[in-house]
Amino acid sequence: MVKTITFSFTSHVFEGTGATETFTFEELKIDEKLNERELALEVHRIFEAWVWRKLNISYSIITE
Repeated sequence: MVKTITFSFTSHVFEGTGATETFTFEELKIDEKLNERELALEVHRIFEAWVWRKLNISYSIITE
């Protein structure tokens, strides 16, 4: 059976801003053999990148 992950977000600040998309583990290049903690970390990392691309966010962090 093919494993999938569905990412979804909505903004309560910017009305009408949101998206939902489903991916297979293969599409996201996720190793199905990862333990639960490693999988959660990898999915979180991919989700953040996905949201940033959807919102077209750019940012910078400056430390002086």
